[in-house]
Amino acid sequence: MNGDYEKAVEYILQIPRFAKKNTPEATRRFYEYLGCPGERARIIHVAGTNGKGSVCSYINAVLVRAGIRTALFTSPHLVDIRERLKVDGEKIGKQEFVDTLNQCLEELERFRYTEGNSGYHPTFFEMMFFMGMLWFEKKEVSAIVLETGLGGRLDATNVISSPAVCVITSIGLDHMEYLGNTRAEIAGEKAGIIKKGVPVVFWEQEAEVTERIVEKAEQMGAQTVCVSEKDVLFFKFHNKTVDFSLRSEYYGYVRVCLHTPAAYQKENAALSVRALELLGRFYGPALTREIIEEGLASARWEGRMEEVMPGVVIDGAHNEDGMKAFLESVRMDGCRGRRFLLFSVVSDKRAGQMAAQILESGLFSRIAVAENESSRSCTGGQILSLFKGQAVLYKSPEEAFRLLTEEKGVADRVYAAGSLYLAGQLLKWLGRKV
Repeated sequence: MNGDYEKAVEYILQIPRFAKKNTPEATRRFYEYLGCPGERARIIHVAGTNGKGSVCSYINAVLVRAGIRTALFTSPHLVDIRERLKVDGEKIGKQEFVDTLNQCLEELERFRYTEGNSGYHPTFFEMMFFMGMLWFEKKEVSAIVLETGLGGRLDATNVISSPAVCVITSIGLDHMEYLGNTRAEIAGEKAGIIKKGVPVVFWEQEAEVTERIVEKAEQMGAQTVCVSEKDVLFFKFHNKTVDFSLRSEYYGYVRVCLHTPAAYQKENAALSVRALELLGRFYGPALTREIIEEGLASARWEGRMEEVMPGVVIDGAHNEDGMKAFLESVRMDGCRGRRFLLFSVVSDKRAGQMAAQILESGLFSRIAVAENESSRSCTGGQILSLFKGQAVLYKSPEEAFRLLTEEKGVADRVYAAGSLYLAGQLLKWLGRKV
């Protein structure tokens, strides 16, 4: 790429146009050809439908607070593709990004000319994963917090051989065309990250979901750590903070204060603490109760119930379970005025069900809809039709957001939700650096 960052990004973004989905075996062959980069670090592998990014963010924040050199691999990005690759909370530099892509492409060229590999090219997600692991190894990290893509068993990240701990967040109905038609089937796919003898932390859900995870863990001889509502004590929601105590086997009780208006984050924080307990056998004295409490309090995750200006919140809820959690937090926001909502959604989501949830909640006095800039977005007309005459169509999310915030009174609240693409588009428009 001759040191040109913009050309490097353009190349990666164009990959979906010419690269087909690869088999797990092909992905593994190239990863092994690269020398299994990153495997010298302790890897925390996180899968699930909702909350993966938040769990990764919480675990990362605690490890960094403990002075442990930590890498973070997440997706999608909201504004800058480099958000996906971080070490100690800092994005990969632009020149490092170019150099790592060039390294990957040079290795790919050699790999393609070996017997039977001439047609292989990494997908967009695989390329980001390979680049991340190469860069993390170069940075000599001690821990890697690794978020899966949409899957588990067939996910590109599942080529890693021996993580330190696996985490499975809540399971919902999303990406059903790839993962299955029921929560149990989807849970079976997500549980595919469980490795032999590696403990797995998961959130208790319906019996059939829990059974699938436990069954897979038993097959792999893996310890199961089930976290549930009964482990969360003295829960208090203060509009801009979430406070609770978590019953801990190792620390007794952990007092958690999350700086977020998202009540649902208690679940993700609880999963993170349990995973950190298991990591204590590697990092020992570095992971004290105080460090865990301080790390959780310092964590921020952009685009998840993020207050971008007073009384204006952007959330990445993009499926039915995410929308349910979003609406529960909105219901508890203490608003004494009106609530306005900007909604946009992509076409491969269950948009009708999400719209029905919004209407049934009765929380919003005005609903604005608009087509977002993703190539997968529902059209404005399609989104408008979901709301049965109870929404107003705008030319763009930016126009709708501007008008809603201008009309907002001191006691009112404005929300934007429905898609991570919408969240990223608005944050970019606001000039945020994430």
